[in-house]
Amino acid sequence: RGTRAQIHMEDEPPPSQEVSVKVLEATLLSALKMLDVGKWPIFSLCSQEELKLIRQACVFGSAGNEVLYVTENDEVFVLGMNCSGCLGTGDVQSTIEPKRLDSLCGKKIACLSYGSGPHVVLATEEGEVYTWGHNAYSQLGNGTTSHGLVPCQVSTNLVNKKVIEVACGSHHSMVLTSDGEVYTWGYNNSGQVGSGSTANQPIPRRVTSCLQNKVVVNIACGQMCSMAVVENGEVYVWGYNGNGQLGLGSSGNQPTPCRIAALQGVRVQRVACGCAHTLVLTDEGQIYSWGANSYGQLGTGNKSNHSYPTTVTVDKDRVIEIAACHSAHTSAAKTQSGQVYMWGQCRGQSVVLPHLTHFACTDDVFACFATPAVMWRLLSVEPDDHLTVAQSLKKEFDNPETADLKFLVDGKYIHVHKVLLKIRCEHFRSILNNDDEIIEMSEFSYPVYRAFLEYLYTDNIRLPPEDAIGLLDLATLYRENRLKKLCQQTIKQGICEENAIALLSAAVKYEAQ
Repeated sequence: RGTRAQIHMEDEPPPSQEVSVKVLEATLLSALKMLDVGKWPIFSLCSQEELKLIRQACVFGSAGNEVLYVTENDEVFVLGMNCSGCLGTGDVQSTIEPKRLDSLCGKKIACLSYGSGPHVVLATEEGEVYTWGHNAYSQLGNGTTSHGLVPCQVSTNLVNKKVIEVACGSHHSMVLTSDGEVYTWGYNNSGQVGSGSTANQPIPRRVTSCLQNKVVVNIACGQMCSMAVVENGEVYVWGYNGNGQLGLGSSGNQPTPCRIAALQGVRVQRVACGCAHTLVLTDEGQIYSWGANSYGQLGTGNKSNHSYPTTVTVDKDRVIEIAACHSAHTSAAKTQSGQVYMWGQCRGQSVVLPHLTHFACTDDVFACFATPAVMWRLLSVEPDDHLTVAQSLKKEFDNPETADLKFLVDGKYIHVHKVLLKIRCEHFRSILNNDDEIIEMSEFSYPVYRAFLEYLYTDNIRLPPEDAIGLLDLATLYRENRLKKLCQQTIKQGICEENAIALLSAAVKYEAQ
């Protein structure tokens, strides 16, 4: 910086230097926003220049050989095999060069799903629905059974409705509107359209019966079944049930929506369907699974099918995302701490319990382990780099550049901010003075005190159960009741034969459960 200032004083730098700085900044910014599609083989057909511009993508098809992607200026491109005209280019020619879909350019795509034919269903941010591809079972919802070679808007019964979510089974389609209504169409041999009959449904039809007065918040399709989560956390299911994938305790097909009674008292937030198995995520971050299990995709430790919901234990962490895809027997989940687990079919092997991967997102599980390697959702770059207050505070913990106070514990410094400590903790409010710069702490160990200070910035604790006893001691001393509960939770989750007696005596000492 100093040199730069001197150059300015002597004379202005040549314009080229200014330009290169701007180019560098722009490159860094676009790298931050670039979609990471490196693990999906079909993108090897695109140049680095093209890859840099991609903001949304979906790899689909019976072998993961088709892809649709959207660039930063809202242009839509496709490439691949083009089975049944599923690329929407107006013909059935395959292409290894990206082709632009003019009719979709500029329409901001909100969500996309695809069937086995394949047929494609997408919704725009405006809530319009477009379909194309395989149509032997009326799964395009246009009243015909002719394949659709170009994207066409589906408006029958959806006029003035804003569609916010789409889902496809093998050969049927389902959409969710902003007012919580569900519409289905297409193949109905097992009742997957939910109309009460097994006749194929050529145009969108609202799913009623016991969903009539319910507000649906999430939908999913297995190959030949359909699921809906309603506002109060109940799950309704219909369609094919030969593997128990409806979770009703039976294997009979269900032609109209039926509530899963076994989930009584559990509030479900999301549902995800594999080929013939189902996962749900509750508001407490717990997973239940049921259905086919020949590859261990239920995560129960065996390969027996289950027709009732069974809990899946993913470490001791709270789960925030579940993933499955109707063309695969693979399951994935992401925890609150960002760890990604997978189970089920993994490149021909069967993984019967949740296995910790080295991935940062569930999408990579499907790129690397699923057969075929297709996406379970439209992959999107998060354009928002705004940090919330909580995220900003989290980043500042132990930051020597902004801190105005240091704790010296076991010979190591922990950098903090007086004002935050006073806001967050009664104890510090009473003891901190404005002229304090370094405070020595000998009552507690470094891991314990660091965990406590970090808790004030993050509301979470990260430390092994043995250290949590020390933190429990601190929480008791500082009268931090919420922290006390978190410590109890950590200790409870970490009890094993080796530490049970030590933990019990600690519980007695601190009057903890």
